[in-house]
Amino acid sequence: MRKQVTSSILMIRPASFKFNEQTASNNYYQKVLDGLSRDNIQSMALEEFDLMVGKLRAVGVEVIVIEDDNAEEKPDAIFPNNWISFHMDGKVGIYPMYAVNRRLERRKDIIQILKETYHFHIEEILNFTGYEKENKFLESTGSMVLDRVNQVAYAALSNRTNEEALVDFCEKFGYLPLSFNAFQTVGGERRHIYHTNVMMCVGEQFVVICADAIDDIKERNKVIDSLTQSGHKFIYLSEDQNQRFAGNMLQVQNREKKNFLVMSDSAFSSLNSQQKDTINKYCQIIHTNLDVIEACGGGSARCMMAEIFLPEKGTPAAI
Repeated sequence: MRKQVTSSILMIRPASFKFNEQTASNNYYQKVLDGLSRDNIQSMALEEFDLMVGKLRAVGVEVIVIEDDNAEEKPDAIFPNNWISFHMDGKVGIYPMYAVNRRLERRKDIIQILKETYHFHIEEILNFTGYEKENKFLESTGSMVLDRVNQVAYAALSNRTNEEALVDFCEKFGYLPLSFNAFQTVGGERRHIYHTNVMMCVGEQFVVICADAIDDIKERNKVIDSLTQSGHKFIYLSEDQNQRFAGNMLQVQNREKKNFLVMSDSAFSSLNSQQKDTINKYCQIIHTNLDVIEACGGGSARCMMAEIFLPEKGTPAAI
């Protein structure tokens, strides 16, 4: 049985979090925080990280925290969902990254820790990093929002999300690619949103989406039609809400199969009462302060969590 939501999450506790100049060229969510030293930013990011982990563990979500090894400076190590993905058939994907300094985040030892310490079964590792030689990138579940049950990979094309690499992933993992263009307004111009997961979130029974970011009506309808056919309830976001990371959510569950939707305080405060009521029909909301991480990193709650769908040793892998 395929499932959309997992109770096991991988998170990387950062050792050198800061504003990453290499990603800022096309991540328009990033901001320079004046008046804060680098040490201040790192310390505040750790506080936000630890608070989020505590809130997830408090409701029974398994959070596997691995410390950033700090062997080399990795300002975005806090966002592991961009370089790795885990699947119910025991497959692991390793992905090509746009920023050179983000490629340092890929760590084989993390895969070994999941196998040896946490007893997950890994059948095969599929490595897509060769696309970096062609300047083609696909940043895992940042670039792709996966409907794992219906096996559709939604992907907003950008410098971080290449269509050829997307199709290759889909062929190897058994997904249908559904690509489109999504935009945000920057300095009066419409520019590509860098990652799909900042403008949509697919849960078990609902989807949170900023459809207005898809300027082309045919492309927008293609996405909406696909999600409608799969039976999802729609929660539409405005572009202003999207700018506050309301699209960067993730549904998780605890060991008792109770579902939660995880988001930042910024995202939560941007939602209106009707949107919150709709979400609460399906799951409980967990929100946490991520102001520094959002500003300097240009990513939010969903980016910080890599979902582990791997079967545990002795458990049959899903087909």
